[in-house]
Amino acid sequence: MRITRVLSTALLLAGLAAAPAAADSSPSASPSDDSSAPTQAGTSFRTATELDQGQQATASGSTGDYLYWSFAADAGQRPTVKATVKLPDTHAGETWQLDVYDGLRRRQACQYGAATRTAAQDATSLDLACTLRTVRAWSETWANDPLPGTYYVRLTVVDLKSSDLGLPVSTEIRVDSKDIGGSAAVDGSLAQPLTPGIAAKSASDEDSSSSTSAALSSIEPDGGWSSGWWSDRWVWTGVGGVLAALAGIGGYALTRGSGRPRRVPPPGM
Repeated sequence: MRITRVLSTALLLAGLAAAPAAADSSPSASPSDDSSAPTQAGTSFRTATELDQGQQATASGSTGDYLYWSFAADAGQRPTVKATVKLPDTHAGETWQLDVYDGLRRRQACQYGAATRTAAQDATSLDLACTLRTVRAWSETWANDPLPGTYYVRLTVVDLKSSDLGLPVSTEIRVDSKDIGGSAAVDGSLAQPLTPGIAAKSASDEDSSSSTSAALSSIEPDGGWSSGWWSDRWVWTGVGGVLAALAGIGGYALTRGSGRPRRVPPPGM
């Protein structure tokens, strides 16, 4: 009975601790109100249209244009960018490409997904997708790991005939993220997320030698940026400590016996 109680307690504690960890593995971006979704795209990094995760943004343009959007990704998230290009009725074969850059404008490799696809002459639409690596809270300066901050999406055609240049197209784009949790946590965090400035303002109008400072973009994840130190690894570490203590108690209960045998005389006799 004693061993059964110990094992039951251990399983109960493990189940309670695993509940928040399982909740963290659900997608972090919930669908938002599409009425506020952007209906146009920028033409460069500096004019990229800000996009919230979970929004279905649309934009119209011409083949040959560079279309830019930006979104925020926090530590522990694995963003997936999906784009749909609606092609004109008549066109030749053309190749479209979806690129994702981080706040330092470093191109990020897709972990999986078709980021470059070729549309046949009779195709009416083309779907592209790019799933990034999990965003890390901290990384070495020489590494190209995804870090918390602003990410840029660029959509453009990379191969088409000159006769199709300038034909009208419409695009749809959506960004969602999956919260990976403590399995991707690292010991460290950035001082500030990689959120570039969108304008320059003077620190002092009276001083002729005043310096200028960047006005940071207002885009950020829902709930703000994470502190970088908490993850569900703390939960599993606590569960491991509790299970180890219970295992020690159970082992002691198994090996201590029922006490001194009655026929053994006490010491000193």
